[in-house]
Amino acid sequence: MTAGPVPGWGVDVTAAERRRTPAQPWPDDGQTTHSGACRDLPPELGPDAVSVLEGRTFMFSDARGDVPKGSIGGLVHDDTRFLDRWELTIDDEPLLVLASGTVDPFSAAFFLANAGLPGLPPNRVGVRRQRFVGDGLYERIELRYFGPEPVEFQLRLAVGTDFADLFEIKESVRDRSAGIVRRHEPDGSALRFTYRNGGYATSVRVAVNPAADLVDGDSLVWRLRLDRGQAWECELRVPVHCGGLDLEPVARGFGDAFERDAEDPSTQWLATAPTLSSRSDQLVTVYRKSGADLVSMRIEKRIRDEPVVLLAAGLPWFMTVFGRDTLITSYQTVAFGPHLARGALLVLAAHQAREYDDFTDREPGKIFHEYRTGELTQLGIKPYQPYYGGADTTPLWLVLLSEYWRWTGDDALVRELRPNAEAALRWIDECGDLHGRGYVGYATRSTQGLGNQCWRDSHDGVQFADGTIPTLPIATCETQGYTYDAKLRTAELAAGPWQDPALAARLRTEAAALRDRFDRDFWVPDRGGYYAIGLDGDGRQIDSMTSNMGHLLWSGIVPPERARAVAYQLMSEEMFSGWGVRTLSTADRGYNPIGYHLGTVWPHDNALIAAGLARYGHHDEAHRIITSMLEAATFSAHRLPEAFSGYDRAFGLRPVPYPTACNPQAWASGAPLLFLRTLLGLDAVEGRLVVDPHIPEPFGWIRLDGLPAFGRRWNVHAEGTRHELRAAE
Repeated sequence: MTAGPVPGWGVDVTAAERRRTPAQPWPDDGQTTHSGACRDLPPELGPDAVSVLEGRTFMFSDARGDVPKGSIGGLVHDDTRFLDRWELTIDDEPLLVLASGTVDPFSAAFFLANAGLPGLPPNRVGVRRQRFVGDGLYERIELRYFGPEPVEFQLRLAVGTDFADLFEIKESVRDRSAGIVRRHEPDGSALRFTYRNGGYATSVRVAVNPAADLVDGDSLVWRLRLDRGQAWECELRVPVHCGGLDLEPVARGFGDAFERDAEDPSTQWLATAPTLSSRSDQLVTVYRKSGADLVSMRIEKRIRDEPVVLLAAGLPWFMTVFGRDTLITSYQTVAFGPHLARGALLVLAAHQAREYDDFTDREPGKIFHEYRTGELTQLGIKPYQPYYGGADTTPLWLVLLSEYWRWTGDDALVRELRPNAEAALRWIDECGDLHGRGYVGYATRSTQGLGNQCWRDSHDGVQFADGTIPTLPIATCETQGYTYDAKLRTAELAAGPWQDPALAARLRTEAAALRDRFDRDFWVPDRGGYYAIGLDGDGRQIDSMTSNMGHLLWSGIVPPERARAVAYQLMSEEMFSGWGVRTLSTADRGYNPIGYHLGTVWPHDNALIAAGLARYGHHDEAHRIITSMLEAATFSAHRLPEAFSGYDRAFGLRPVPYPTACNPQAWASGAPLLFLRTLLGLDAVEGRLVVDPHIPEPFGWIRLDGLPAFGRRWNVHAEGTRHELRAAE
């Protein structure tokens, strides 16, 4: 279904359209939209759930390594769940957990023991499960018996699959059992499940060595007799058939990595990333953890026969390309190696919209929001191949194009992508301006579309201070900041590699006009002064106080005389939890410390805020955020999750987890890299590497060796406000 721009938008808003809100973009349907993380973590996985991932493959289990039927757990590849049950028992009793957890991002270990059974006291059989993912699942099970007398028992692995689409896992799963065909090997060596729905077909196989003694339904059963000290081992391989490809997992060991060609972009990014040393072990440990997590979320593609890599957004719901997340993560990492940014620019440009389409919210020049490949998308039930419901992705693509050029001087790529950049600018000025007031806004045209199309994309993520939901279309403040920055940056490209001074002058004039009217229309003088989160469909200020105004400092749209007031609000008791800046002020009616966008603390959000504070000279406030965030990471294995709860630091000795946070998540893993850049005052300006450090005393000194810029490598050493910069040998 294709159509032009919705009649009336940008000219007049009818009474019927005023009733449309992000919670109910189609009021006649009576349905409420939900964000991607709408389902709570079920109790059967619990707070000690273990997740492992590699590229587009991940597996969620409980602390035993089991996946109970009916949970969100399982083995997922490319938006399809291939295992929804994976339970190991001895004589049909669950095992006891001694210890478990991840070893590498792609591996986990589970140390278990038997429960008490007739004739077998507890803790006599030690069990170790070693799990590795990547193009399927590889798992080793080892048993050792420590009882005085020989023992006999049954070891059972119960297996199941529902071939659920990822969207169903987080909502409700359609019963496909009638369409799932089983072809199990009678000798116990393998189980095989296949499924077809029209043109969509997929399959999974569980191969075991040694073969099971019995195939009982979808369970593999071994009848074991062990003497004291005797060991028994089994290997399981779970290859998947997806997208017409047969993917085979390989046997791996802890600490191993997939062998990659030296030209592979993720290998290049790792090789290019500089080495960090500092008096702060905390900073160094978080930096290294972030690098490992970022590479584990890589997605590799070929664009015009060039291998490129970009990052999936986060585990579990977002193991795919998200325009906004990918662009911001690429910005966070570009100073540490340009390969991720280059891949993001090329992939997103290759899928830039060229026409209108209501179902996918597609408009010419727009950069997509989300790309999915599961059954519901392939059959046209969901609009995600790709879906364009993001108002901020297009200006952010222009921001990243500029930042990539500043750090690399890659004139050739910038010239090559000029048509894409010009199409993006046309979208901003024409399709994006739904109010007719010169602001980029959003209102879905798709019956499957997102109600909110900014980074706060839950149905209630944008609201008035009194908790009411605004009407569509909505123009959020940070999107205007991104647009202001994008126009100034694109003017720089026009004056430089494009050699188009007239375009540069026009864009600078447009940016200045946007800055003036934005300050007039979005500034709220009440409560000490702050920027409203947005304008609603009637042009009214959406007056909640949010962290989004910190993004305005990052983009530079805030006049200098307003910056102190914004900084004060961000660091006030209502906004700053002690661990980071909350998404919503505690003084607003909608505040909820465990509301997805209504009071939680997001690392990527805080990284942009800290960078913005430092940009305006508020270094002490930026340091407070960075220090608190790094301290928070020590309570989650030195990894910053997608978000954590917004309870005040005095509420407990550690940050309270957000129950369904993605972990890891790309832009949370990228946040420490932007923190480091902020501390060092790193920038690339007109072909020069600029260092303007403000290192707080607890960090002592910071050294980066092998920092890539302009095709060379540099060593940076900073302490306090002093620094040394020299070309690496």
